[in-house]
Amino acid sequence: MNTQRIPESQLVFNDEGAIYHLNIFPEMLADNVILVGDPNRVPMVSKFFDTIEYRRANREIITHTGTYKGKRITVLSTGMGTDNIDIVVNELDAVANIDFKERVARAKHRTLNLVRIGTSGALQPEIDIDTCVASRYAVGLDGLAYFYRDYKSVIDNEMTDAFIRDMNYPSDLPKPYVVKSSDQLFDRLADGFHHGITATSPGFYGPQGRDIRAKLNYPEINTNIERFRYNEWKVTNFEMESSALFMLAKILGHNALTVCVIAANRVLEKFSPNYHPAMERLILNVLDKI
Repeated sequence: MNTQRIPESQLVFNDEGAIYHLNIFPEMLADNVILVGDPNRVPMVSKFFDTIEYRRANREIITHTGTYKGKRITVLSTGMGTDNIDIVVNELDAVANIDFKERVARAKHRTLNLVRIGTSGALQPEIDIDTCVASRYAVGLDGLAYFYRDYKSVIDNEMTDAFIRDMNYPSDLPKPYVVKSSDQLFDRLADGFHHGITATSPGFYGPQGRDIRAKLNYPEINTNIERFRYNEWKVTNFEMESSALFMLAKILGHNALTVCVIAANRVLEKFSPNYHPAMERLILNVLDKI
C-alpha cells in the first residue's frame, strides 16, 4: 500500500471538506453506483428507490444515494465526455479508498460496481432504435488511456493493434485503445441485450461523422468502423464515455459496464421519436440485477 501523503493540489476538497467536484463524503457513496450523463436522469432512477438517504449537487454532477429492494445504490450524473469521466471515476475512487483526514490510501481496498446507463447511436443496421446494447468492449478514440502509466496492463493490446491496422487509422488523430468491460457485471446484467464493441468518441459532431457546416477531415471513418471485425465482435454503437470508464475502473480496481438505449441508428438514419419508455425499462432492469 502507498502510504505517501497526497498533496492538497492533487487531491482537492471543497470548503465543506467533501471531494471537490462530486461534493460527497465517503459515507454518502454506495458500492453499487449507476452513472448517467444527464443530471435530469438522476431522479428518473432514484424515483424507484424505497428510501433516499442523501441528495447532493455541484455543477452538472447530481448524486442521490438510497435503497432499492434492500440494496444500497448511488446514482450520479457525470455530464458528457471522457474528460468528465476522468474526473468522476478518479474522485469516486478517492471517496472509496482515500482517508480524507490523513490523505493516504486506506489499508483495505473498496471495490465499486460502476454501471453506466446512457443513450447511444447504433452502427449496425440490425440494431433497432429503442433496443439496448451492453458493451463487451469499448474502443476509445479519445486518447485518454495513454496519460496513465498502467494503460498497457488494462487495454486489449491485440484488439487495439488490429483496430489501428485494419482501419488504417490516421496517425494525426489520438491513438485508439480497446478495453474490456467487467466480466462480473457483464454476466449479471447483459442478458437480453445486444452485445458488442462500443466506440467512444471525443465529440458528438465531427468525431462521430456528423457533417453540418464544419467539414470532416476523415469522412470515411464511420464506414470503416462499421466494417471492422475482430473474431466474433463488431462495433455496435457510438457514445462518449465508456472507454474512459472501463480503463480507469480497471486501473483503480473497480468493475464497470455500460448499457445504452439506442436512440438513433446511424446506418439507417433513424432517430427514436421517444426513447424515454425504453430508458425507464432499462433503469428498472439494471436496478433489479445490480
